Amino acid sequence: MRSLIDILDLSLEEIDSLIATASDIKKNPAKYADKCRGKKLATLFFEPSTRTRLSFEAAMYELGGNVLGFSEANSSSAAKGESMADTAKVVSGYADIMAIRHPKEGAPLVAAKNAYVPIINAGDGGHNHPTQTLADLCTIKNEKGRLTDLTVGFCGDLKFGRTVHSLLAALSRYTGIKVVLISPKELRIPSYVKHETIGRSGMDYIETESLEEALPQLDVLYMTRIQKERFSYVEDYERLKDSYILSVDKLAGAKDDLCIMHPLPRVNEISVAVDKDHRARYFEQTLYGKYMRMALILFLLDEKQKNAEERPEKYRLVHDKVCVNPNCITSTEQELPQIFRCVNEEESVYRCIWCESRAK
Repeated sequence: MRSLIDILDLSLEEIDSLIATASDIKKNPAKYADKCRGKKLATLFFEPSTRTRLSFEAAMYELGGNVLGFSEANSSSAAKGESMADTAKVVSGYADIMAIRHPKEGAPLVAAKNAYVPIINAGDGGHNHPTQTLADLCTIKNEKGRLTDLTVGFCGDLKFGRTVHSLLAALSRYTGIKVVLISPKELRIPSYVKHETIGRSGMDYIETESLEEALPQLDVLYMTRIQKERFSYVEDYERLKDSYILSVDKLAGAKDDLCIMHPLPRVNEISVAVDKDHRARYFEQTLYGKYMRMALILFLLDEKQKNAEERPEKYRLVHDKVCVNPNCITSTEQELPQIFRCVNEEESVYRCIWCESRAK
């Protein structure tokens, strides 16, 4: 059975097809108004969300389906200690497809291995956010006309930003992409993303702490907020929260056809005055997200996908290591098996299959 846990679960051809379907939905909404009649989407949100949860709900309603679920962990049996595996099995009896957001990395994968219906990862900790990436790719394709030969700047929280990690993984498969990584030293892109996503693909990249120096060369600017909820110490957040603020003045040297994006919510990293600039596309980005989620729901509910066999693991698996990531789902659900995939035989690099943290 097909689920979407990581953006790399989709081939480039499948992504192109989803973008084409999303564009058709935007142009011909009435054509899709009954596509999911009689179907139910369960939205299991163990972490606060506005855009992602509501866009999933809007997507299903506009397809003629229904929605059930909860918007916080305290509203579910997780507050009583129910495991993710058990939750997935139970809700499989109530819905045809599930969208799950969870603060623990790997939780949607646990659900996918135990549910009887397709699972969509709606964000797991600082790990993956594939449907946001689909929204991002659709935005870039519609605004720039292509997904190749672009210089893309990522600015802000590149360490904890799951939207950044997912979009980088997606862009690494396209040709002619150069990325500019703009962040304070404390929030630089994790080394494993730099070496195993960017480095392995051969994608050109540079790192800088200066937004002003980077702006003139960019075709796309992807701003992110400094995420208070990801910091262990509030003092670190207070010190870094105002590292980058995009203003009208700073845009003076940028390209006239720059596409400014943001996964939202924003705090103060983009001045509200920028909203009036024709290059600001972050609110349109949210609409692209709804259409892409509609396309994805249709794709995963297709009988061919529901009956598809699970793809074989392409890495060698081992069971003799322990994940030390405190935000891994195995840290709270100890009954889960510790399983690691070998991603580099020569350097003996093993990563947890749930959260992708490197084994120590």
